[in-house]
Amino acid sequence: MKVPQDVTPPKSCQVCKLLKSLYGLKQASRLWFEKLTQFLYAQGFTQATAKHTLFTKITPTSYTVLLVCVDDIILAGTCLKEFDLLKQALHNAFRIKNLGNLNFS
Repeated sequence: MKVPQDVTPPKSCQVCKLLKSLYGLKQASRLWFEKLTQFLYAQGFTQATAKHTLFTKITPTSYTVLLVCVDDIILAGTCLKEFDLLKQALHNAFRIKNLGNLNFS
């Protein structure tokens, strides 16, 4: 990496500290998953202990399961309204794209 044009380090041999992960770095996927996990906790989901990429949310009227597979999310549950609310919240936070119904082709 190079120091930006308008930035002059006070001492030679100093580097810039990144405050965000960069796509493609080893830690980028870990940091993304960490951010997604915090978001899901805020939405009322709990993380499974046996499979850390599985999240569940149980309400009196619905049961929702969310599974993270690399950079895809699979939703299953009993209430389509809950899906719509979650997809909108995910889109607002991460600008997701809905790929439609799951298929095995």
